[in-house]
Amino acid sequence: MWEFRVAEEKREEFERAYRANGDWAQLFARAKGFSGTTLLRDPAIAGRYVTLDVWESVEAFDKFKREFADKYKELDLHCEDLTEYEMKIGAFETL
Repeated sequence: MWEFRVAEEKREEFERAYRANGDWAQLFARAKGFSGTTLLRDPAIAGRYVTLDVWESVEAFDKFKREFADKYKELDLHCEDLTEYEMKIGAFETL
């Protein structure tokens, strides 16, 4: 789960990259164990977003990061300019 702050002029492009069928979800979907992405927009604070990427296990995500390290880094660098602020909220397990 990640929190982002996005400038007004970058929001459309950010939403395209981070939405449920966006660039990140398309990359994640190439790996076994990915269940989906949810992009949330805060209606009270303009430009504030949270993403939730769901994996069947920590191991599945770790395997994805190893197998797709180059593509992950490439997309991360591309998307870096879309945000003013980015913070990992954490990784959580379903109970």
